Amino acid sequence: MSARTSFNELLETGAHFGHLKSKWNPAMAPYIYAEKNGIHIIDLNKTVAKIDEAADALKQIARSGRKVLFVATKKQAKDIVAEKVKTVNMPYVTERWPGGMLTNFATIRKSVRRMSQIDKMFADGTFANVSKRERLQFSRERAKLETQFGSVADLTRLPAALFIVDITKEHIAVAEAKRLNIPTFAIVDTNSNPNHVDYAVPANDDASTSIAYIIELMVNAVKEGLSDRKMDKEANVGEDGDTKDLSASEAEELADGIVIKGAGKSEDETDKGGAKKPRRRVIAKK
Repeated sequence: MSARTSFNELLETGAHFGHLKSKWNPAMAPYIYAEKNGIHIIDLNKTVAKIDEAADALKQIARSGRKVLFVATKKQAKDIVAEKVKTVNMPYVTERWPGGMLTNFATIRKSVRRMSQIDKMFADGTFANVSKRERLQFSRERAKLETQFGSVADLTRLPAALFIVDITKEHIAVAEAKRLNIPTFAIVDTNSNPNHVDYAVPANDDASTSIAYIIELMVNAVKEGLSDRKMDKEANVGEDGDTKDLSASEAEELADGIVIKGAGKSEDETDKGGAKKPRRRVIAKK
């Protein structure tokens, strides 16, 4: 039994309750323990194993410095996800999934930049010269964009993975991620097909207590990954002492495990036309 996941705690949160037998998906058969009063019971021993597998993978993604996009638009999950994911500064979608969020990412980024443009107009006094009606229109536009894209404003590139609550409801997000070969993690209930995602966590995706417990475990795994990344950087920088004489990019390379050698070379290289090239530092991997 993993120290990270407790069977009894999962039991207390109601993570073992599935859907009615009439609504089940046969692909979930390996994760169903029994049937009671017409309701499928999920095998929590397998849930524990899948949670640990998913958490370890998310930890490695966070440790590499990449982003995980959390998706949960159902009423029971949206507030829970927003509250917990904010603590690790990861992007999340808790309102309606905007079609093309991944497959048409450039257009989504335009909407995010539009928010920045409106903010800048408010800050530099541009709106002082427009009518009250126009200011109201811009304010409403800004509020709408904030609701839809505010939580992904810092997502400057496609996420490294998606964590989804209820893949049946979020089937568009799953399809877009699959099309772009983005790894998917999800809480999968007995009415869904676990084969549609890469890391399926069989559990109740309707109970807020179950969702909150599993999301908390995933967020903690991300925190561990971020903490390990910070320690790795500090250790790599510490090996070579002070980096105050290096440029920002060089210091970052050093923090990522790259050693700069031959920084004091005095030779000037020339190209075929005889013109001197600027001095370059030779960079070699450890």
